[in-house]
Amino acid sequence: MPKTINFMTTVAGSLLENFYPRGWDFAKIDACCDMGPRKLLKPARHWHRNFAPVAVKNVAEMDKKMGDAIADQVIDTKKKGQRLALILPVGPMGMYKQVVARIKRAKIKCDHVTTFNMDEWSDRDGNTFPGNQVGGFENAMVGALFRPLGQFTVPKEQRNFATKVNLPTYANKIGEIKAASGGGGRLVTVYGIGRACHIAFWEPQIAAEFPGASADEWQKQTHRIGQSLHPLTVEQNALHSFNSRFTLIPCWANTIGPGLFLQSDFCIGGADGAYPDRGAMWQGMSLCVTLQYGNDPWVPSSWMPTMAGRLFFMKQLAGPLLPDAH
Repeated sequence: MPKTINFMTTVAGSLLENFYPRGWDFAKIDACCDMGPRKLLKPARHWHRNFAPVAVKNVAEMDKKMGDAIADQVIDTKKKGQRLALILPVGPMGMYKQVVARIKRAKIKCDHVTTFNMDEWSDRDGNTFPGNQVGGFENAMVGALFRPLGQFTVPKEQRNFATKVNLPTYANKIGEIKAASGGGGRLVTVYGIGRACHIAFWEPQIAAEFPGASADEWQKQTHRIGQSLHPLTVEQNALHSFNSRFTLIPCWANTIGPGLFLQSDFCIGGADGAYPDRGAMWQGMSLCVTLQYGNDPWVPSSWMPTMAGRLFFMKQLAGPLLPDAH
């Protein structure tokens, strides 16, 4: 029988041998990618009973559904007299236009909402971009969400950004909101899935710091200041946020950790990594692994199905993922 020639049989001795996260099981990843939609979307044992992946046909539908899901949380908690802690990403960004439209239409003031940006570019010491710098996450959020909301916006003192001074305060602030009297508080995390299967900038290689069978200590980590980024993360952002100009991207970031996002009462995820005009994609593997790999600190996104929520995804990302030259 001819020898199989693929990544697993040729990686030894190549430049890629130590490139991907050390704890990744390549055969398991490949099996996830080979499932196809029917098997991939079948609830696994580790899924929360109120977790569901939801296929969408295009980016416009995703932006609307994710925006509606976020707005629903804002409006519902307001009606119930609850405080709402929102952990927010910069991307997918189109959803914020729908959030703004819904909240303005409902005439709901967001004075009960406290936002926590999940990450920010930094240097090794955790120093971040100025808040008004193009490419920075604070600047992006002000332009996409806070300013367009106008009179209904989240008060400035209730907007949290992941600076090295403020990020360490997230855990206590979120704890206070969740423990709020008069109906309690609610934590909702909105997220995307990285090429390296990160959540926020909680990178897969962090798992190496917590060896052994137990993931307990890994799950308790609330944040990182000056976290080194995986090369896959830099390349993902070069392609999709910096028009391929990787020289503008910092190699470090401040980020929340599983000690925060795993406390969520509900999660709203999005995977829009497809190029419909070319029939290509970059996020299919990441989606497949997130859904069916099983919980593993080396795959941070694999923990998201353990919580109640919806994960919206471009339908072609579910595969089957097969070669297709472009």
